[in-house]
Amino acid sequence: MAVTTVKNNKNKTVSGKTKRENPGRQNTALRKQSAAKSKKKVGTKKHRSSWKWRLFKFAFWSGLTLFLLLCGYIFYCYITMPDIQKAVARTRQPSTVIMAENGNDIAKFGNIYAQVIYPDNLPKNLTNAVIAIEDHRFYKHFGFDAFGFARAAFTNVFHKRYAQGASTVTQQVAKNIFLTPNKTVRRKVQELLLALWLEKKMSKEQIMALYLNRVYFGSGNYGADAAANWYFNKSVYDLNLHEAAILAGMLKAPNRYNPILQRKKALERAAVVLKNMQKYKLITDKEYRQALDMPIGNGQEYRVGGGKHFAQYVYDKINEFIGERTEDIVVMTSLDQKLQETAEKILRQKIAAAKDKNVSEGAVVILDKTGAIKAMVGGVDYNRSQFNRVTQARRQAGSSFKPFVYLTALQVGFTPSSIISDAPITVGKWKPENYTKRYYGDVSLTYALAQSLNVATVRLSTELYLKDIAANAHKMGITTDLSLTPSMVLGTNTVKVIDMAAAYASLANGGYEVWPHAINEVATHDGRQIYLRQEEKPARILDAADVLNLTKMLEAVINHGTGHNARLPIFAAGKTGTTQNYRDAWFIGWTNKYIAAVWVGNDNEKPMNKIGGGSLPAEIWHDIMLTTLKDTPAGAPQYAPFVTPAKNIGELIDGTGDDKEEDAIGALIDSTN
Repeated sequence: MAVTTVKNNKNKTVSGKTKRENPGRQNTALRKQSAAKSKKKVGTKKHRSSWKWRLFKFAFWSGLTLFLLLCGYIFYCYITMPDIQKAVARTRQPSTVIMAENGNDIAKFGNIYAQVIYPDNLPKNLTNAVIAIEDHRFYKHFGFDAFGFARAAFTNVFHKRYAQGASTVTQQVAKNIFLTPNKTVRRKVQELLLALWLEKKMSKEQIMALYLNRVYFGSGNYGADAAANWYFNKSVYDLNLHEAAILAGMLKAPNRYNPILQRKKALERAAVVLKNMQKYKLITDKEYRQALDMPIGNGQEYRVGGGKHFAQYVYDKINEFIGERTEDIVVMTSLDQKLQETAEKILRQKIAAAKDKNVSEGAVVILDKTGAIKAMVGGVDYNRSQFNRVTQARRQAGSSFKPFVYLTALQVGFTPSSIISDAPITVGKWKPENYTKRYYGDVSLTYALAQSLNVATVRLSTELYLKDIAANAHKMGITTDLSLTPSMVLGTNTVKVIDMAAAYASLANGGYEVWPHAINEVATHDGRQIYLRQEEKPARILDAADVLNLTKMLEAVINHGTGHNARLPIFAAGKTGTTQNYRDAWFIGWTNKYIAAVWVGNDNEKPMNKIGGGSLPAEIWHDIMLTTLKDTPAGAPQYAPFVTPAKNIGELIDGTGDDKEEDAIGALIDSTN
């Protein structure tokens, strides 16, 4: 019998015979095989589904966390907002009048003599002008203009710069009344929340009235009526269309579009406002053409008063004395108006005459021996730049810092006639040089300071502790940080003009501390006194003998040294200062009556054309101080008279005289005046 081999899904080959498998067992095997395959497929699908699920959960929880954090931050911004009801209740900015010591007004801030604009009586011309240029969808949005925001964003992206803003009038009200001008995320969130609150609680007319009563129009004017009186000598309700357009145009940049100081720019901006009013159907084509030819103001002449930097300085400090201003006040200051006007005029004229020397800015501050500020000129033109170079700028002091070095030397036993070598010296990798590129050998301390010798000063400093020099500077009035490097003694640290004046004032008054001050009294408009300055006896911070010796040395600077351009027919002492590449030039000095600090340079720190402290600054100082001599009482210098005559002033300054002769320098110089 033949052996047959059969292969199919029902039979199985068995040696020697063919045998049919049990159908039940076969089906079971097939089911298991099919289940295994199905399980494999389901596992793959489940794995993929699990990955997507995890991603979804991560995205969900991340989004929820971010949402909760955002809500939490918005809630934080909400609870830290100022008192809304209290701020809204104030219909106008409290006024502040700044007065000189003679009782004349210097400047005003706030709505002085301005009438309040009420919601049911909005000035039509000005309201329409503001809407046209600031927020033409004012009556259509709910506090935030999404369309305006999108338009501004597109414009800024297209121009690749900030070319257009998107804040609504409501948002500006929120910012101006309740918030600080700091550009932070918190402020922007609060601004939006406040805008929404204002729109919910108030009518559009109420919001516009708040805006017109509180917005800033430049020159210390807060509110539209104050601005109308200041610029056009008329009520806000009497403004013609052209004048209203000028005021509305100022809102973008009050100083740039000031109709008194920048008339051409103001008129150009007003034309843009009028064009927008025509575009948005707020005026007719005929009214647009007529408005361009309308007269401006009542033809009166305006005089820009002096002391603007000083007035702003005082205004910013008032809250330190009386807290938040809630009522109209008058501030009596220490300013000498005549001296202020003189200082402004001389600085402006001298800087203008030196334009070919590449100098564009300057600053002057004058103190009396108590520290009272008698004049402050923060720049050549306040209307061009409100930056106060007396109190805000930090510039290298140059050689005007050297008196701190020589004072420290006197404190440890050196005398004005002590000899120091003015020979080449290397400190680490630094090799200082004199201004003249020459060396003078052995010289006295008086000569070294009078001629402002850098090398001799550095060599002297190697015998001192830098921390002691810095301590003297800080004790005398320097408030900025001082880096204790070897070059510090040559004035490489940055300082403030007002601080340097205060430091020299402590020498001028014989060694007592000086705190510059300007506010003497604050009172309400009806005469109720809020603050009165109390004179206190100042503390002695310097030894009288050391001050006396340094005074003699600084007197020689003017009479026989680098400060000869500051020489006066009376006692005067001071020091020049020039920084590297002529970026800064200083002269600081004093007479029997006043201490004055003068700085010239450029805001961008570009070098001047060989202007040193002994040239332009000394000349400015001299001319200003010369005008004060008429009121200066005759008498000896501030220090005690000397009795020992000097034989040869040249020998004394060169360091060849003895101590007694050196002590007579001051007396000799005084007698030759």
